[in-house]
Amino acid sequence: MTDIEKHFVRAFSTPSGRIVLEHLRKITIERVMGANVTNDELRWAAAQSALVHQIERMGTDK
Repeated sequence: MTDIEKHFVRAFSTPSGRIVLEHLRKITIERVMGANVTNDELRWAAAQSALVHQIERMGTDK
């Protein structure tokens, strides 16, 4: 585990960190977009979701 991964794990393993990560998940990964969503909006949402997934994996990959 790299130093930065250790810092992410430390930050998001606290009660407050878990609440923040849960919020990030709800507004990105669990977000439901309407039928009129644009291609740019879909790309932006996918990038946000990928970032949240990466943060979540830092605590479970190693």
